[in-house]
Amino acid sequence: MTAFNDESGSGDALRRALGVDRRRFLSTCTAVAGAAIAAPVLGASPALAGDRGRDHGQDHDHGRGDALVPADKRGIILYTVRDATGRDPLASDLPSGFREVFKQLSRFGYRQVEFAGYGQHANAPGGADLESVKGARLLRSWLDDYGLRAQGNHGFIPSSWPLTAADLDTFKKHLEIANILGMDHMGTGGDPTSSSYKADWDVAADKWNALGAIARREGVKLYTHNHDAAYGFLLDGGPLDDQGRPTRSSGIRKLEYFLKVTDPKSVWLEMDIFWAHVAQYKFHTYTAHDGSTREKVFDPAALVARNNKRYPLFHAKDGVVNTTSGQGYDMVPFGTGVIDYRTFFSRVGERNYHNPMVEQDNAPSTTDPGQSLKYAKTGYDNLAALRKKRR
Repeated sequence: MTAFNDESGSGDALRRALGVDRRRFLSTCTAVAGAAIAAPVLGASPALAGDRGRDHGQDHDHGRGDALVPADKRGIILYTVRDATGRDPLASDLPSGFREVFKQLSRFGYRQVEFAGYGQHANAPGGADLESVKGARLLRSWLDDYGLRAQGNHGFIPSSWPLTAADLDTFKKHLEIANILGMDHMGTGGDPTSSSYKADWDVAADKWNALGAIARREGVKLYTHNHDAAYGFLLDGGPLDDQGRPTRSSGIRKLEYFLKVTDPKSVWLEMDIFWAHVAQYKFHTYTAHDGSTREKVFDPAALVARNNKRYPLFHAKDGVVNTTSGQGYDMVPFGTGVIDYRTFFSRVGERNYHNPMVEQDNAPSTTDPGQSLKYAKTGYDNLAALRKKRR
């Protein structure tokens, strides 16, 4: 964990690029560093905070091959910097709109991006809505200009089932956009269903198998991105309630069941590692079919390791412990929290397959318009600094 080193020259370059004066820049960086208070990781291996702070601000691979996330796999979801893509370029000297944000992210070192929709400020080049074939071609030209690759999008997944003709047409349009952008993956930020009942997850599996097969024919992997609720326990047995629904669990988690009943060649997942750790904190006991209370602590890395090829994408998001929030963690810039990413990436392996996207939901600030891009820089540096454990 290291704040930006303003004396190295890289800090000054970033400060100038973001249009922030030196005093404000240093005070913000000090605040970021102070957020990383040492605390135990809940239900996981001890954090190795001292090792995570090496090589910040530089990609020091030097051919050693010990980087846990290879340089070409370091990405960011644009939701993190949504205030920047949505900013009016006529009212600010800060990077604004997709083109300028791509330029800045490329300077930081990122080589991949994940979209969270295709909208930007109306005054940015290309206009407000780039959710079209024409818009996708423009976005692709900018990605190519700055050496970036699009890996996915949190976009349109039909809510209707069976599919309506209109929803099918819109879905196919998004697949065409994905192919123009060169994306291997297309997904959504929501769970397949919000239900806890097995029957509803069976319906969701049928829908996703069908949609995934359509996407597969177009050369795109369809994925679902999940927060903590999907790792809760499936209600699949025991006494029935007054509507004939099960009230107890066999101990299988909802998303584990979804993995079991969906086609591994058509349906994929993106683990948000922060929310998976929230689930570890929240969902550690269940009521079994016989009425007994049983403990089953969630291990996010073990789930990925058992289903490794099903997880081409991750959200790399960090947190500090807060046992009063109901979630166990508060979000902080990547690499300044206590989630043990060195151990996580070491355990899941397949470092040339997975694509971690730095994310911070609360990066935009109402008082510091440059904050989200500064935190994006912090995230890149800390992702690049992760190294294999020495034997």
